[in-house]
Order: sequence, then structure tokens, then C-alpha cells
Amino acid sequence: MTISLYAASVPVFKQMLDGLDAILVKAEEYAAARNIEPGVLLQSRLFPDMLQMLRQVQIACDFARGVSARLAGLEVPKFDDSEQSFADLRELIKKTLAFIEGIKPSQIDGQENREIVLRPGTPKEKKLTGQSYLLSYGLPQFFFHITTAYGNLRHNGLEVGKRDYMGQY
Repeated sequence: MTISLYAASVPVFKQMLDGLDAILVKAEEYAAARNIEPGVLLQSRLFPDMLQMLRQVQIACDFARGVSARLAGLEVPKFDDSEQSFADLRELIKKTLAFIEGIKPSQIDGQENREIVLRPGTPKEKKLTGQSYLLSYGLPQFFFHITTAYGNLRHNGLEVGKRDYMGQY
């Protein structure tokens, strides 16, 4: 049995981003109930050399859009990453979902051998097939940032668990 690139990408991004959106709702409610300035949670880090929670969400969205676009042969949409609140992050997730949901399976399926070039023209340029790009680079990066955002909020006392992280499946 085979699995399509589309099935391994867009629905996975959607499930996890929907779960992250629900976690952000809980985080905003948690901050309000405990009189915590929302910025404290948004700017929190698991360790000083890591990016803040807000940036983890932005990067997860960047990967969902970028991976989906590259696999489909589309221009990667550029967003300005100016989000400053939970509402802003939730809007970013909404825009990301709207973009990836607009991609049809036929645009991604069959692109296993499409050449994906990361950081073209730089010393860090890397060429991957569509399948390798998704499975060895795109999904691990996406999950790292989703997990780090989740872990950061959990570390700060938000009562969420694996079911919240997984979202609806």
C-alpha cells in the first residue's frame, strides 16, 4: 500500500494547526483567568537560546505554507511575521489553513521526484526530491516548532495534554 504526498502533508498540517489554534485559545483564557499579561506567555522560551513561543507558532505556519507550496510548484506566500497577540497568531493560523486547504491533491501527488532547492544560490543550498523534502526536512521542522510551542505553554502551567496537541483526527 502506498500513501500519497498530499495525504502525508496537507491533512497533517491541518490537523496539527487546528490543534495548535485550540491550544492558543486555552492559553489566552489561562492568562486572563490568572491575571498573567499575555505577552509573558507569547515571549516565553523554554531555554534562553531558543526562540520565543510566538516565533515558534510563526515558523510552524511558515513550514506548513512553504512545504505545501513547494510540493505543489506554487510560489511560497510571504507573511510579515508581525503578530503580537494570541488573536494575531490565531489569524495567522487561519490564513495558513486557508492557503493549504486551497491546494488540491492533484497538485502535490506525483511530485515525489520534483526537485526542491532550499536556500538557492547560497553556500547552504541543498537540493532534495519532493519526497525527501517532505519526509526528511519539512515534516520534522514543522513538528519541532509545533511541539516547542506546545511544550513552552505546558511548561508555563497551561493544562493541556497529548489530546490537545494531536487535535482532531
